[in-house]
This record gives sequence, C-alpha cells and structure tokens, in this order.
Amino acid sequence: MSALRTLLILALSWLAAPASAQAPDKVAVAGWSQPISEITNLLAEPDKGFFKAKGIALDYLPGNGGGAALQTLIAGQADIAFTDPAALYLALDKGEKLVAIYNIYPQNVFNVVARAGSGIRTAADLKGKRIGVYSLASGTYQNLLVLLHQVGLGEKDVEIQPTGLLNFGPLMQGAVDATAATDTGLLVARAKGLGEATVIEVRDQLNLPSDIFVVKEAYYEQNKPLLKRFLAAYRDSAAWMIASPEEAARLAVTRAINGRDEAVNLAIIRLRNAASVSATTEREGLGRFDLEALQKGADSFRSLGLIARRLDMKAVVKSDLIPQKDGAP
Repeated sequence: MSALRTLLILALSWLAAPASAQAPDKVAVAGWSQPISEITNLLAEPDKGFFKAKGIALDYLPGNGGGAALQTLIAGQADIAFTDPAALYLALDKGEKLVAIYNIYPQNVFNVVARAGSGIRTAADLKGKRIGVYSLASGTYQNLLVLLHQVGLGEKDVEIQPTGLLNFGPLMQGAVDATAATDTGLLVARAKGLGEATVIEVRDQLNLPSDIFVVKEAYYEQNKPLLKRFLAAYRDSAAWMIASPEEAARLAVTRAINGRDEAVNLAIIRLRNAASVSATTEREGLGRFDLEALQKGADSFRSLGLIARRLDMKAVVKSDLIPQKDGAP
C-alpha cells in the first residue's frame, strides 16, 4: 500500500508541476547581420534571459542583409525575419504572404558616405561613381536605389559593388568613391580614421523604418500566443538596452564579434537606442508602426519602378500582438 501511495503522490506532483517546468518554445530569428554590438539586446539573452522568462528558447541566425534574412524566412529555415521594409516590399510584390508584426527601428539610419575629394556633395553627384553596398540583398542596396531614384538616377547610372559588412575598408582604400551604409557603420569608420567625408542621409528623402520583424502570414495565424510572448520579450530587451546602455556595452565586449572596445559599443548602442524610438512609439509604446510612413514607402517604391504592384500596407501590418505601452504583455 505504501508503494501505491508513493506512486500516487509522484503522479499528483507531476500534474501540479508549474508550466515553467515545460520545455521552452524554440523561436529562430533570421538576422540581417552577424552578432554585432548594435543587437546586444538579443545577444545578451544568456545573461539577461528576457526570452527565457517568456518560455522561449531564442535562436539567432546570422545573415548578410535584410533581403537575405527574409529569404531565410521564406525558405522555412526561420520563424521570424529581422529585415527591412525594402526587402518586405520586394517580397510582397512577388506574391509572398507576409505580415509585419513589430517596428524595431522606426528611424531610417541608412546613408551614403563619400570620400573627401571625390567630388560628391549631393545624391546627384553619385552619377558615374563606384558605390559600395553590404550586399545586393541588403538594406544598403535598396536604400541606395531609393536615394538615386529621388534625384532622377538609376542603377545603370552608377557602378554598384558588393563589399561585405565591413564596406568602409574599400572606401578608405579608394576602391570605391562612396559606400552605402548605416549610422553605426559610419561611427565605427570614423573611429578607425575615416577622416573628412560627405554624408548623405537617406531619411532626408524617405524616412522609412530601418528594420522590422516579419513572419509568414500562416505562421502569424497559427502562433499568435507565441508571437505575443516573443514580442513582449523583445520589447523588454529593447527597453533594457535603452535604460542601461552602459551595461549593454559591457556585455557586448564578450557577446558581439565587434565588441572589443566598450566605448565604441556604448556609442553604437546609443545610436541604435535612438533609432528605436519615434513620435509614434513615444505616444503608443515601443514597436508601434507609423502606417503612413510604410504606405508612403510602398507607394514610392512603385512610382520608382522598384515594384510593380500597389501594396496595401494596412493589410500587411498587424499590431495586435505588440505589447501595450503601460508595460503589460
């Protein structure tokens, strides 16, 4: 009888085990980049456990541009893409069924940087010049095309050269006349001795978000509770990095492949924190979309001939899973 009682107690204790004892749900995020300091809020997961606290095992898949991240998602190798609006527009134009669920960086951080003495002062001066981009599947490439089109130029009017993530090296060596990059790339290049340069900001032409989270429409419909937990965890990680940039900079020393210099980490993290907020997020909370900006971007891409279809971004953007501003999931 005592053996039977022991078995009964064990069975009841197993049934009463807390949900937290269950295996976490795995979520694979296809990134646009390698594990670099500007995404320290994701890389710090082993230290901070924002996703673990929501019952999620985070898997970050490094990439080489927003377009590449989205292709990883479409190929079924990831659950969520850390990508950019340009890549989303192009995929939607091809008929992909996708949903944008979170506005990571509402501010456009892309730019084109020219060497001193190159004769480049404005976007119109890029005609006939050699311009570096991360890759042809990156936001640097797409934003460069937007900038060119805004001044009546096209891809045929310049020489575009994929140079990899460290594309300021070819610029500083004179292999290209200008390079399409981001604010953080420019900061690092200046720290490494870029010197005098002309910076042309893409946001002055079109202030699209730099990065957003995108999922397949079917995955969105089938995994809303999981995605809601994921976005709450990401919001918490972003809020932590905004509130504690110095701690994030210290963690980046060991977590980011480019994080050896803590002071540079801090400068990069502060830039990324600034890109994470906007008038809309100040009013409605981190992750909220400015639908008007996304629609303007889609319309601009169509008018410039980059996409053929008219896209209705109201049907693509889903904000129902984004955490409330008051801190509730």
